[in-house]
Amino acid sequence: MKNGKLNIYLNEENVTEKIRTKEVDNIVGKISKIKEVREKLVDFQRKLAEGKDVIMEGRDITTVVFPRADVKIYLDASGEERANRRYKQNKEKGIDCTYEEVLKNIQERDKIDSEREIGALKKADDAILIDTTKMNINQVVKEISKIIEKEKKSQELLKKIYSVRPETKWKKFVRTCTKGFLRGIYKICFRVKETGKVPDEGAYIICANHINYLDAAAIVLFNKRMINFVGKEDLFRFRILNWLAHLFDIIPIKRNMQDMEAMKRCMKLLKSGGVLGIFPEGTRKGMAKNVKVKNGAVFMAIKTGVPIIPVGIHGTFKPFSKVYVNYGEPIDLSKYKGEDKEKIDEATSMVMEEIVRLTKIEN
Repeated sequence: MKNGKLNIYLNEENVTEKIRTKEVDNIVGKISKIKEVREKLVDFQRKLAEGKDVIMEGRDITTVVFPRADVKIYLDASGEERANRRYKQNKEKGIDCTYEEVLKNIQERDKIDSEREIGALKKADDAILIDTTKMNINQVVKEISKIIEKEKKSQELLKKIYSVRPETKWKKFVRTCTKGFLRGIYKICFRVKETGKVPDEGAYIICANHINYLDAAAIVLFNKRMINFVGKEDLFRFRILNWLAHLFDIIPIKRNMQDMEAMKRCMKLLKSGGVLGIFPEGTRKGMAKNVKVKNGAVFMAIKTGVPIIPVGIHGTFKPFSKVYVNYGEPIDLSKYKGEDKEKIDEATSMVMEEIVRLTKIEN
């Protein structure tokens, strides 16, 4: 920074103005398509951020460079407004150009960046969109600051959510009593019909369809073994659910993104011989809504060598109605070993087909 302005240097030469010239604008899109250039820049950008809190902007920052950033913001504006801003900047700096030239250059750059194979210009699924077309810079900064402050508060809450409470004799006692009490209520409300079971020993991943808020309880409450389900972090924001989630060691997960903390806890549980519960649909009634099935369960099964137990749940969950919980035979996915996406997707489809078959059994 110099005189309150950002200056950019290359080999000790100030190139702040040079990188905004028409010559650079006309060639930057072509250079950005070169794989080796992008890989080198990504590595450089990541090293810049090591061990620091940083604010970084760029067309693939939230999708390629920092896909697990704490806050992701996608700044957008109409092509006309962006061209108007750049045209004014150029005029202030004495750069000779026309508005039409600037607009054409922006449109061409957007097209090139959107279609390139590596680091394409696109909004990350979990990024917050801010349309700045009708905003000035102060309004944009204010909006970004609000988002960051909100995220800070959310992070503080998440620290409490993700805290692992130690397994004590008292916790086991309370869990056993609570489990028995809730199972009794469940039996009064529903007539649970089970086929198959979870083996008494060994690590397994239970994959079930998700049709109701209460279907996880049909698995957890009626199994002798401890089943650690993965649940969306929103559940932990309500006091009673937070208490139950920690009591039954539910693993919180951030939806619509790669949650590495949740993944680590799942892998640790499986390596210790535990049983992990997952709803591959990621949401209730996912199959009916044609929701794209998540492949995380299959990925972990292949990675750890742990078999998957498919479970089909069927019922209306109306008071005093029958709820069918059908456990299939453990599925060994060792033949799919490797991290090839096509193999993982193939194995996921096979598991889901078995789950669908199990949902049709009524004994």
